[in-house]
Amino acid sequence: MDRFSFLNAANTAYFADLYDKYLQHPDSVEPSWRAFFQGFDFGIEESGIAADVSELSANTSSDNAVPDKLQKEFQVVKLIDGYRTRGHLFTKTNPVRERRKYEPTLALENFGLSEKDLDTVFNAGEILGIGSNTLRDIITHLENIYCDSIGVEYMFIRKPEEIKWIQNKLNVNDNHPDFSADTKKKILKKLNEAVSFETFLHTKYVGQKRFSLEGGESFIPAVDAIIEAAADRGVKDFVMGMAHRGRLNTLTNIFGKNAKDIFSEFDGKDYDQEIFDGDVKYHLGWTSSRLTDSGKEININIAPNPSHLETVGAVVEGISRAKQDRHYFDNPQEVLPIVVHGDAAIAGQGVVYEVIQMAQLDGYTTKGTIHIVINNQIGFTTNYLDARSSTYCTDVAKTTLSPVLHVNADDAEAVVHAALFALDFRMTFGRDVFIDLLGYRKYGHNEGDEPRFTQPKLYKAIAKHDNARDIYAKKLIEQGVIDENHVKQLEDEYKEKLEEKLEKSREEETTRITAIMQDEWEGFEPATEDEMMQPVDTTFDLDALTEIAEAITKLPEGKKFLRKINKIIEGRRAMYFDDNKIDWGLAELLAYGSLLKEGFDVRMTGQDVERGTFSHRHAVTKVEESEEEIVLLNNLKGEQGHMYIFNSLLSEYGVVGFDYGYAMASPKTLPIWEAQFGDFSNGAQIMLDQYISAAEDKWKLQNGLVMLLPHGYEGQGAEHSSARMERYLQLCAVDNMYVADCTTPANFYHLLRRQLKTNFRKPLIVFTPKSLLRHPKVMSTKEELANGSFQMTIDDDSVKADQVKTLVFVTGKFYYDLLAQREELERDDVALVRVEQLFPLPKKEIRAALEKYKNADDVVWAQEEPRNMGAYGHLLMHLPEAQKFRVCSRKFYGAPAAGSSVRFKRRHQRVIDDVFDKNSNNQ
Repeated sequence: MDRFSFLNAANTAYFADLYDKYLQHPDSVEPSWRAFFQGFDFGIEESGIAADVSELSANTSSDNAVPDKLQKEFQVVKLIDGYRTRGHLFTKTNPVRERRKYEPTLALENFGLSEKDLDTVFNAGEILGIGSNTLRDIITHLENIYCDSIGVEYMFIRKPEEIKWIQNKLNVNDNHPDFSADTKKKILKKLNEAVSFETFLHTKYVGQKRFSLEGGESFIPAVDAIIEAAADRGVKDFVMGMAHRGRLNTLTNIFGKNAKDIFSEFDGKDYDQEIFDGDVKYHLGWTSSRLTDSGKEININIAPNPSHLETVGAVVEGISRAKQDRHYFDNPQEVLPIVVHGDAAIAGQGVVYEVIQMAQLDGYTTKGTIHIVINNQIGFTTNYLDARSSTYCTDVAKTTLSPVLHVNADDAEAVVHAALFALDFRMTFGRDVFIDLLGYRKYGHNEGDEPRFTQPKLYKAIAKHDNARDIYAKKLIEQGVIDENHVKQLEDEYKEKLEEKLEKSREEETTRITAIMQDEWEGFEPATEDEMMQPVDTTFDLDALTEIAEAITKLPEGKKFLRKINKIIEGRRAMYFDDNKIDWGLAELLAYGSLLKEGFDVRMTGQDVERGTFSHRHAVTKVEESEEEIVLLNNLKGEQGHMYIFNSLLSEYGVVGFDYGYAMASPKTLPIWEAQFGDFSNGAQIMLDQYISAAEDKWKLQNGLVMLLPHGYEGQGAEHSSARMERYLQLCAVDNMYVADCTTPANFYHLLRRQLKTNFRKPLIVFTPKSLLRHPKVMSTKEELANGSFQMTIDDDSVKADQVKTLVFVTGKFYYDLLAQREELERDDVALVRVEQLFPLPKKEIRAALEKYKNADDVVWAQEEPRNMGAYGHLLMHLPEAQKFRVCSRKFYGAPAAGSSVRFKRRHQRVIDDVFDKNSNNQ
């Protein structure tokens, strides 16, 4: 008897649906059916995928043959699966040239089908929601969905519910829009604004760089549609990041920035304020309120960006998360990040991968970002075939299994349709989604560049190509939606407005730059160097401090913790309540607790920060059996702010960018990033150069990000000794940041508190200790915490000034090495003065020390770093007197420290010996 005879009597649509489920998610099918389908696929593969069904049957014994009709149904299901999986490779998405050819194609014969089957009705059509239908109609349906102006990649997603949702959306109207006449006119209006803005600038500012959007103008109606629809879905805050391509167009036609201001920037006028230097017009940020067509008032922000492509993506995510934490904690999806990429940049810049890996992490998720690639098919002069190994520039999306929509930028309705699809996915699943807007770049990298040098064939085609507005207008005229004069009228009205703005701009002599997110920064003012040097009251009531200590030195009852954790927490309790000797870790936690009790939030991230690289923090403790996380700082008595602390992914560039963005949007939070070792921060060098040191000068941005950088020479080799202090100090200028290297827990405590107790914000770079975390002399009292203040220098109270012959200025941990040597030598004629704040340099205090110890005939700057590193060069630039100091340091080296422990000890001791021998020649 035919073992598959039961298949003849069953509904083939049921088996087709079951096979479809098996192809997408094998584990979702009952095991016996899975085994059956595996055998069926094996048979096809053994016979060759292009084998005719009759051949397959002929090679199978009659007892084992699957009925012909059912085999055909399965072949059609395979075809459907082929379109879903590979249809994006065969789309009409390239507006200016033929697509590359891919094999195998979606030809019928590749699925065991032929033209003879085209008019056969197959139940597999049920899978597509079109019921039983002819193969011809099924293919038409598949071509419309997967191979027209939109190509969709999604079959790599592992969640069946997401795939089902996507397929249901695609099946609606064959993945084509069905817009009303009014919506079509709105799309045309935004297209006209995009086109007319560029042609106006091209006429008025010939040859000036503007990084035109021409070739990708449909980006404007797409973003407009996202904002309008998202507002109707409850989104209240939008945060966008984009590079220079199309930015001016976006600022004017999406963000509502007055074209008058942009024209002033084009005219190169000076700024109306002396306190900052500004930036080129296509790097500036903007914030505005916008009333949507449906009457919703929304807040929209575009972050300032440097020329370093993709950097701004991390910043945007941080801004978005800060807004979610502070204003939309219960409804984080009401903040929508939109990150705009270039095709060459998204494929080539590693920070994109870092940021995308954050998307679903507790400490970094923003509940889904809409990524839009303005795909010019070229990077400056580099062809896309030389710019990536992957098929698509968006293949990084597969990292997080995010769907990708490739869309022809010339098909305006398809672009808006894809944008709305992307929004729906984000709002439904809270995950990232990518739009690859495939267009072209009308001119060279900038308007003065000649692209035909490197792409003559492509630019010959582009020169003959109509813009997206004219293509769409022609379509609407054919549909009877508009008449022949409609576009001319739109263009004349828009250009008339631009002319008016141009005239007004030329009546003004200066241009004014507006900082973004001023609503978040109300009450905060920029600070000069003099204001930065003013003392700040960082005292905190001792009884309140004791209450905090009570809360963070006692683990919750009824939960079992590791014996070592119990010992650490009990030890802290004894430090505070019995010995009154507070170490570095406890002082740090008390600083956070005091700020939390004053209503501030604290956010700390970095590699291993919950425990601390050197096991000194333990801000998060875990219950032994359940691994439940306990953050004692969130369990203080009474009202308090929130302590957010997260171990980060193994990234510096992306994470520092994120935390900088967070600080941009949350001045009432203490935002901290800690490096695992200080020198690892050089992985974030672009953030340091383009944002942390320069953003206030360029963009009027205040920022209070704190960077904790473990630093100190303790024999750990070249990579774990120096935090590269000299690089930060070289970036210091006038009033752009604080840099400190503290030596006592109390001073570190007050430094952290000072960061939030002023009405301004500056980045704070702190070189933090390693061995000092457990040094017996590195202790402070609770009274020093409660009643003290931050000391920019710490004098030497253990010597008599008139007996001092050698005055040594030193910073950081090296002080304790010198102190130990002085005690061993019993040298009471040597004063050790600690410089705790390196920038702004406390010149007044240093000069006061020089005056106090005026009997000293030997003044030394001592550092453990090589001469070409550390703070010595900084001192020479900012303190003229330093030119006369005797410098004691390692000699000039390329590497910060020796790898050999013997060599390290020898060099280190030589520097120490030199300090106490004024006749040494340590040159």
